[in-house]
Amino acid sequence: MSLHPTLQPYADAWTHSIEAISELVQPLVEGEWNRRTPCPGWSVRDVVSHVIGLDCEMLGDPRPIHTLPRDLFHVTNDRQRYMEMQVDVRRHHTGPEMTSELELVTIRRNRQLRNESRDPGTKVRGALGTEITLEESMRNHAFDVWAHEQDLRVALGRPGNLDSPGAHVARDVLLGALPDIVANKANAPRSSAIVFDVHGPIEFLRTIRVDIQGRGTLETAPALGPAASLTLDWETYIRLAFGRVTLESVADRIKAEGDVDLTAAILRNFTVTP
Repeated sequence: MSLHPTLQPYADAWTHSIEAISELVQPLVEGEWNRRTPCPGWSVRDVVSHVIGLDCEMLGDPRPIHTLPRDLFHVTNDRQRYMEMQVDVRRHHTGPEMTSELELVTIRRNRQLRNESRDPGTKVRGALGTEITLEESMRNHAFDVWAHEQDLRVALGRPGNLDSPGAHVARDVLLGALPDIVANKANAPRSSAIVFDVHGPIEFLRTIRVDIQGRGTLETAPALGPAASLTLDWETYIRLAFGRVTLESVADRIKAEGDVDLTAAILRNFTVTP
């Protein structure tokens, strides 16, 4: 494979997740495709449609020409409208049509990855006509597909892969978002430190340190006397970060210490939508 070493972990994560999704949905009977998932407004069919659509975008396929119905109440902004297009156009597809298209797009993407020789910094098309690097695109894609694998697992009662290659990509993406959440969105005090202690299939202890200018940085060293600390399990962390559960429904699984207003502000701004 000619894939750049920097990109290999994202290709591996995508491969692992897409194969898991295929295995999950292959045996479904028609009614199971309509099961509700934790992803707001989306059924199992919708989540798989979205995953297929994401891979079509990675392949550079033309986007569908389609008019969305007006009664999709979970669609409230331009990004959601953009994402919904690939979903709504497949809403009347049968289970066999869905699994066949998933299989075909997976074959095409595997071929694309085998022949991928571009530099990680190459500019490619992103959502809503944006330009991002190939590395960002592949990282975001691996993150998205793993998150939606988890949506399907919850809907179908088939938990697993919380420590898979995609889970490790998700951990890094979510950790990368923490400085902005803490320093900017939650407006943590300057010259303070906030500790996150996560346990379970993936474990980490990280400190967000806010400097005198109010900039947040991610550190591996534990802080002495932090302004606040949050302890929770990995599954709760991701479901909260993905906006799949309300804070109230998982409050008993989160141990918050220190500044009450600060921990509340962090948790209110915790969502990093895949």
